[in-house]
Amino acid sequence: MSLRERREILALASANEGALITLVRTEGSTYRRPGARLFTTPDGTFAGTISGGCLEAELLRKASWKTKDGAVLEHYSTAFDDTAEIPYGLGCGGEVDLLLEPANTPEATALLQAMADSLQGQTHRIATQYEPFARIVLSENHDVTFASDHLETEEIVALRAHLRSDTPHKNLFLETLHPPQRLILFGAGEDAKPLVRLAHEMGWNVLVVDRRIQHARTERFPQAHSVVQQIEVRVQDCVVLMTHSYEEDRRLLTQMLTINPKYLGLLGARHRSSLLLSEAAPAASLTLSEACTRTSAPTGLDLGGDGPEAVALSIIAEIQATLHARTPRPRILTEKTVLEQLATHGTKIPIDACAQ
Repeated sequence: MSLRERREILALASANEGALITLVRTEGSTYRRPGARLFTTPDGTFAGTISGGCLEAELLRKASWKTKDGAVLEHYSTAFDDTAEIPYGLGCGGEVDLLLEPANTPEATALLQAMADSLQGQTHRIATQYEPFARIVLSENHDVTFASDHLETEEIVALRAHLRSDTPHKNLFLETLHPPQRLILFGAGEDAKPLVRLAHEMGWNVLVVDRRIQHARTERFPQAHSVVQQIEVRVQDCVVLMTHSYEEDRRLLTQMLTINPKYLGLLGARHRSSLLLSEAAPAASLTLSEACTRTSAPTGLDLGGDGPEAVALSIIAEIQATLHARTPRPRILTEKTVLEQLATHGTKIPIDACAQ
């Protein structure tokens, strides 16, 4: 579930009754991963997604009556097979388990509260038991902040142990709700504006930092989490240096190399970045090789294009890949890969089904 979806679900659920649907297991090719959620009201209004559109219409029609007696676990196949006993074949090629629960229960209330807390910087771990339906919520310190009333002490202890050890179990869904990723932009120039907009769409908390008071103004960056003149950077932050001042970038780069944030990007031409790294590395008591390893310079993937929007897209793409430990690679199908897919998964996938 993206952070943007988390916010949209909370906004809709705060003012409406409805059903909360969670994708808890996948097998084969699926559009979303476990943890994706959808909230739907009785009139069909919804927020979030649990597929690429294959299952939403079905669930919007039936969620209310499916959850009238409480939570229920439903199995859906997205393989195209008119004779299958399992609904709801639409051609994506995988199978999913969905947990549908009414939103007016203590368990759903606790989950929604944990989602809200996560947006305020708190981490929560949650164990949801399918049969009989139950839930516990742990704080970042592993304290139990919620447990279903019918759970015995030994059951709570067992669920807590599963969460702490992250031990999978067929009757449990274990998840961690993390706070939004912080992206810190040093430099409040015009080229920072599209970067703020794209990062906001990703659901990240964007903080714009500029020591020039005439630039560090909230009205210039309405989608930023905050616009300030100074900030304390943490190791879990992502940072982009784009002040367009050589001396300021050198000062900041030296500081950031010492902190070693999760992502450190340096905007500018290769020659400029090379000079900055050669000067900042010894100032940070690092070898040049170590400094280069800690820095993406020039920042962003080589996607092509020109202008602030294209640069912003390339930076966001590289940060996303870094956060998910992915090495960008081409996804273009070849004759060889097409034949391999058909040999592995068969040919009963209709044209245009679940197009991506």
